[in-house]
Amino acid sequence: MTAPRVFIIAEAGVNHNGSPDTAKALVRAASDAGADAVKFQTFKAEAIASQTARKASYQQKTSPPDETQYAMLKKLELSVEAHRELMRLCGELGIEFLSSAFDRDSADLLDDLGVTQFKLGSGEITNLPLLAHVAAKQKPIILSTGMATLGEVEEAVEAITAAGNTALTLLHCVTEYPAPVDEVNLNAMQTLREAFGCPVGYSDHTEGSAVVIAAVALGAAVIEKHLTLNRADTGPDHRSSMEPGELAAMVSAVRNVETALGDGRKRPAPCELGNMVAARKSLVAACEIPAGTCLSQEMIAVKRPGNGIKPKYLGKVIGRTARRAIAADELITWESLS
Repeated sequence: MTAPRVFIIAEAGVNHNGSPDTAKALVRAASDAGADAVKFQTFKAEAIASQTARKASYQQKTSPPDETQYAMLKKLELSVEAHRELMRLCGELGIEFLSSAFDRDSADLLDDLGVTQFKLGSGEITNLPLLAHVAAKQKPIILSTGMATLGEVEEAVEAITAAGNTALTLLHCVTEYPAPVDEVNLNAMQTLREAFGCPVGYSDHTEGSAVVIAAVALGAAVIEKHLTLNRADTGPDHRSSMEPGELAAMVSAVRNVETALGDGRKRPAPCELGNMVAARKSLVAACEIPAGTCLSQEMIAVKRPGNGIKPKYLGKVIGRTARRAIAADELITWESLS
């Protein structure tokens, strides 16, 4: 039995820079790249950031440094109508629409719009009231765990399951943009699986796709990767995002890896069967063996091809008598022995 297909989320996030048209272009790019879902962010700036909240250091490097977090977020909001248009477009293209909710009203909006599952970002993992509110809607939840200790993840899981919701997937994540490879600690994804017994995945902020491929090989059920139309654009997440062609290549690589993982049963692959005779060995005569000769070990060699007596039967051949003359380098057969 093969493993379930990896669910790949193209994280458009706020890389639309507040433009619904750019958001639609991101949907098309995600669809063309072969992603299963495209994800945005749903929020009201006044609900999630105070007027004085500072931006993260990476955001200061990729957007006006003297701008407050509130001012940055305000420019990146998408209207309710924009959400509806994006959902319609996703339906037309056959790609799932997702969006991270950052507050209760935003979660309610997404629920009213008919999302089939919720994605919650790493920043909300200690926001237990929001987790409980979303969990009560009884839809599957994908929760990123960046910046969290195992204890904090446990509290989040308890808040979700206490609401009667067990349809939870945990994503290992490192909340830095780009994330340094030597701090990814990808084996923590395995720790989450063992600790909580739920599906796990990986939300990637490293450059390139190498760590994503490793996560898939380790059994990630979900992969999330940022998507931008142009990495040189001004905005908080563009520099740590993939451009459309890169995302398409990553999706292709993920599909190849999950196909290569197979079902885990150790057996010859169909493509190998034709090579067995050429690659394996059999018992052959090391010299000319006259009829009536009792075979000794010195008379027997192990050589290719592999369509004769298998080498493991050497002990059963030694001491047998040749019924007929066997030429040097000839395959020894059971029929030629008595």
